[in-house]
Amino acid sequence: MHKERHSMARIGWLRAAVLGANDGIVSTASLLLGVAAANATHAALTIAGIAGLVAGAMSMATGEYVSVSSQADTEKAALAEEQSELLSDYPGESRELTAIYVHRGLDPALARQVAEKLMAHDALAAHARDELGISAITRARPLQAALASALSFSVGALLPLLVTLLAPALYARPAIVLSALISLGILGGVAAKTGGAPVLPGIARILIWSALAMAVASGVGMLFGGLS
Repeated sequence: MHKERHSMARIGWLRAAVLGANDGIVSTASLLLGVAAANATHAALTIAGIAGLVAGAMSMATGEYVSVSSQADTEKAALAEEQSELLSDYPGESRELTAIYVHRGLDPALARQVAEKLMAHDALAAHARDELGISAITRARPLQAALASALSFSVGALLPLLVTLLAPALYARPAIVLSALISLGILGGVAAKTGGAPVLPGIARILIWSALAMAVASGVGMLFGGLS
């Protein structure tokens, strides 16, 4: 049996992992740049970076879990409603599925035959896929999304933190910016390639918005550092 691997099969964990790694790099680098622009000591920078990594990872995991759990609850409710409709009006649901296939281009006789065969095999799965748009590939997985987000955020946040620890204090800010932009560009390219999207637009998009975020954070740090 021939099996194909499509990029859509990776959409769940890929979205969470890319979002987590991108946020880890951008938010931690921005935090460090803001604190550094306020003339903080190297020890303060280190503490801020560690705190940002831990807090960000927990926040990403919690937010992703709650968000995807809400999606999962909505899917369960929709499937329960569909199951109830199948039990109360099976012929009507068969006609509904037939109409969907006719709308997609099948002639009525063939559409009716396909609907009957699929519903005989697994009526709920047929309606979930073709009426509700729910499939095994796109089903919400809260724990998977939460773990992917937390781990990828931590990995992303670790880079600017390590640069801060290793770079001389005088060159900490340019080193953070340069390393963050390089890693973000690589991340954008890998994410686009893995998802089957154009690479250059993916890299440009992530670099432009990330550079803006770091510039704003540095500006805020300089402003409040000058006031203190």
